Amino acid sequence: MGVEVIGIDHLYLAVRDLVRSEAFYDPVMALLGFRKTAEPLGGEPHIFYYNRDLTLALRPARGGPDHDRFAPGLHHLCLRVEDDAAVDQAHDELCALGVDATKPRHYPEYAPDYYATFFSDPDAIRLEITNFREERRRRTHEWESS
Repeated sequence: MGVEVIGIDHLYLAVRDLVRSEAFYDPVMALLGFRKTAEPLGGEPHIFYYNRDLTLALRPARGGPDHDRFAPGLHHLCLRVEDDAAVDQAHDELCALGVDATKPRHYPEYAPDYYATFFSDPDAIRLEITNFREERRRRTHEWESS
């Protein structure tokens, strides 16, 4: 069977302006229940947002073009919340922070119960908050029996 991956441990985002990105991510990640720490790694400042399952790290970028989600590499980062009401709440709280988040809606082209809002960080990295839809719930809770 091999080794089973049980989750994504951490994601690193290289950002052009760490101070600007920190000002954006601090309230966004706090409203999503993440805690924060900052410490240098390899002599460079790093910011870490973490919850019980995932760490999102920000590190200074070293040049390069603006983020293009259709170029090879990261297209977008999607975070899952419990249900549609949590997507709505996240959207409302993001907008209250001044974040330009899309109105939450269903995306039946992805899945019949796919519900999400989208927004971008200061480096144009696309972020998404989606519901824990039925297919994913089944997969999570019935993995061993399927």
